[in-house]
Amino acid sequence: MRIGVLTAGGDCPGLNAVIRSVVHRALTGHDDEVIGFEDGFKGLLDGHFRPLDLNAVSGILARGGTILGSARLERNRLREAAESAPDLARQYGIDVLIPIGGEGTLTAARMLSDAGMPVVGVPKTIDNDISSTDRTFGFDTAVGVATEAMDRLKTTAESHQRVMVVEVMGRHAGWIALESGMAGGAHGICLPERPFQVDDLVKMVEERFARGKKFAVICVAEGAHPAEGSMDYKKGEIDQFGHERFQGIGNQLAVELERRLGKEARPVILGHVQRGGTPTAYDRVLATRFGWHAVEAAHRGQFGRMTALRGTNVEMVPLAEAVTQLKTVPEDRIREAESVF
Repeated sequence: MRIGVLTAGGDCPGLNAVIRSVVHRALTGHDDEVIGFEDGFKGLLDGHFRPLDLNAVSGILARGGTILGSARLERNRLREAAESAPDLARQYGIDVLIPIGGEGTLTAARMLSDAGMPVVGVPKTIDNDISSTDRTFGFDTAVGVATEAMDRLKTTAESHQRVMVVEVMGRHAGWIALESGMAGGAHGICLPERPFQVDDLVKMVEERFARGKKFAVICVAEGAHPAEGSMDYKKGEIDQFGHERFQGIGNQLAVELERRLGKEARPVILGHVQRGGTPTAYDRVLATRFGWHAVEAAHRGQFGRMTALRGTNVEMVPLAEAVTQLKTVPEDRIREAESVF
């Protein structure tokens, strides 16, 4: 079997672990051949690929990013890929394509699958917002980075009697903010799933200062937004890939809190720091398992599916099921978190 693999969308800790696992399982378990398309679907369309052997993936398990590179593709080019899917498979002589990516990548994978290309997907997103899988690799790393940041910020916030507004990733789902906020002991957590009331945050900070606690840390997801009319809020435009360009809720909220409280409020935007660096042990293991199962699914002919963690088992689920809707933070998880901040 000749296997093609690519990584698309935003980079994520654990991508290299999946690539390594696919190559190891394919070559040593099935005597397959593996090629890697460079820069995501662009490489598939433009013919940029290279062979992947054991030497090519040596030492990449603990590396962040992706050795294959990644790029987002305009929607018209994705449609172009779908229209020529069978021809592309024949052109490269691949028996299966294993795309590794998030919602957009898996949607493109479904398009290719529906058009006749054998596809086995691997879900990737640090936001942990892909339905049908309990966990995605990269999420644990991002939560750890954000938690450590809040641990460190508490000491400087207390020293200077400041309010720290820590903005973490999470465009439409607040999983990183929820779990890092809980683990880091944030005094307020703002999620995209529920508009926040600025008055509630002001009251919380004032009550803390009244009790002698001269600082506060608020964790806010990048996609969180205030309740209508509670503060001035600038919304972003939609880019060429269909994504909203957020205008920095961390900065906006810090300015508003400082104005209302008369105390220093500083924004800390973690941004791409959460994406980079060494993946945690959990993410390395999950990514490795996903790669192994993707190759096995290909040999069973389970195309049009993706790997998914269900409990402690890795199962294969239809791509159509995975991209139907985003997995957002449910109300019961929000209520749990409210009990500790």
